[in-house]
Amino acid sequence: MSSTITATAIEIVLPGKVEPEGLELRTRELPAPGKGQVVLRMEATGVSFAEQQMRRGKYYDQPPFPFVPGYDVVGTVTAVGPEADAALLGRRFAAVTKIGAWASHLLVNAADLMPVPDEVDAAAAETVIVNGVTAWQMLYRTAKVGAGQTILVLGANGGVGSTLVQLARHAGITVIGTASSRHHDTLRELGATPVDYRDPLMYARIRELAPDGVDAVFDHVGGPGIEDSWRLLRRGGTLVSYGTAASKDEEGSSQLPVLKLFARLNAWNALPNGRSAHFYNLWAGKRRCRASWQRRMTEDLAQVLRLVADGSLVPQIAARFALSDTVAAMELAESRTVAGKVVIVPEV
Repeated sequence: MSSTITATAIEIVLPGKVEPEGLELRTRELPAPGKGQVVLRMEATGVSFAEQQMRRGKYYDQPPFPFVPGYDVVGTVTAVGPEADAALLGRRFAAVTKIGAWASHLLVNAADLMPVPDEVDAAAAETVIVNGVTAWQMLYRTAKVGAGQTILVLGANGGVGSTLVQLARHAGITVIGTASSRHHDTLRELGATPVDYRDPLMYARIRELAPDGVDAVFDHVGGPGIEDSWRLLRRGGTLVSYGTAASKDEEGSSQLPVLKLFARLNAWNALPNGRSAHFYNLWAGKRRCRASWQRRMTEDLAQVLRLVADGSLVPQIAARFALSDTVAAMELAESRTVAGKVVIVPEV
């Protein structure tokens, strides 16, 4: 059974390389869901680093302008298309969209929906969709860190970073985290030992805390500092790179910094020194086997949401903004003054 009900969607459009105030609000009639699709009424979405890169034209594989940003979403199914299960109606799900979630209603493939328990708040769930799965997969699938080991998390006050800290501490892993001094009390509360990322001797400070090196470094910065991250690893250690924040304000190709990073990581892996380097990509494997990728995503999000539900993982929500106030949400997210994720919710 399918639905022909249409919805009026309020959307935030990124028209080109603009400052946050250049974001545009539009209203349009959303088409009825097609084969295998549903209409999702947004309950929470958010501002991630990806959108900050996209507005500069710096995200690796972003679509041409204009488009509606929004990397992930939590919402309720309000209509189903042909070959989509009518039992989905009225139920709440999460989805990773990459774009399109900054909207009151959006079309989503039913196969991409991941259940969200009723006891988990929509904004809390939104905070740990991409951030939580990224942190979980990097910690357990890529670095395979275990109890008693020590890791370094760069940007430990951010969405991914703060989740990594909590997952690691829950597993009995020692965490050193970098952040500006204003966030050090928060990091201590989460169980990490903070180091000021503005300190020119930051890596020397980290070496003092871990004189024998660390078992894993989680680096979203890239750039020249990636060399220092690599040197901090003890034998058998793992560097997990998952971004190129250092190049976000540089002009030129959005792909070149990533390709340079790939080359450097591959060169290190060729060295016989017992250490390894990886670039984590949430989307890796999706083109090769979509069903396997989605199954892994759903399994890992379920693990993360279970920890949220029992209080072991506390989503770090920096602030909540109405969809129509997305400009302010973006400005705050880019201010580098917040801990956690800026969340966008429907109009009150």
